[in-house]
Amino acid sequence: MAKGSIKVGDEVAITATVRRRVTEDLVSVSIPSYGQPHSIVDRTSKVKHGQPIELIGDVTRVDEGKVTVSLGVPVTVDANTVRLVTTHVPPKRKTPLVDKVT
Repeated sequence: MAKGSIKVGDEVAITATVRRRVTEDLVSVSIPSYGQPHSIVDRTSKVKHGQPIELIGDVTRVDEGKVTVSLGVPVTVDANTVRLVTTHVPPKRKTPLVDKVT
């Protein structure tokens, strides 16, 4: 990703690899450039070991080459491992914040 293309509040996707199914509802995944194991709740699909799975979350922090994504818990990964899903557009004000001079 080009530097500066991801901002705080953007929705991004991370492609993780399934490590194993822990329980019927819990799946352990490996996230690229994240040195810790991560578990997700997956009740709908029956993913197997080695399959890619897409995790979607909001960006909470952007540093030099690193992005922190909220996936229930904050996960800090390299900026080139995330894919932009939707960009954050702040709401527009209908009325000015300052009162008119009378």
